[in-house]
Amino acid sequence: MSVVLIGGHDRMHELYRDVGRQMGHNVKVFTHMPAKFEKCIGCPCGIVLFTNTVSHCMVGIAVKVAKKKGIPLVRAHSSSKDSLVAALQELTTS
Repeated sequence: MSVVLIGGHDRMHELYRDVGRQMGHNVKVFTHMPAKFEKCIGCPCGIVLFTNTVSHCMVGIAVKVAKKKGIPLVRAHSSSKDSLVAALQELTTS
């Protein structure tokens, strides 16, 4: 399952990807907004949004893309490893 993670801490980028791999997911992480962010998201199976460490602009774009393409979106306030595990479990059960 491909998952896009939006937000989080730069120093935890590799940890997020490793946790995703251990759970059987391919995780693409965006801690900062790149150019043409809407196109960078693509069409994943799910989006995880860490709301505490992300700009309002990135949240708006992610929500818009999720609604437009029918992608499940999970929000988590904390950007910890445990929050990611819980969000990925929620995505797999829905």
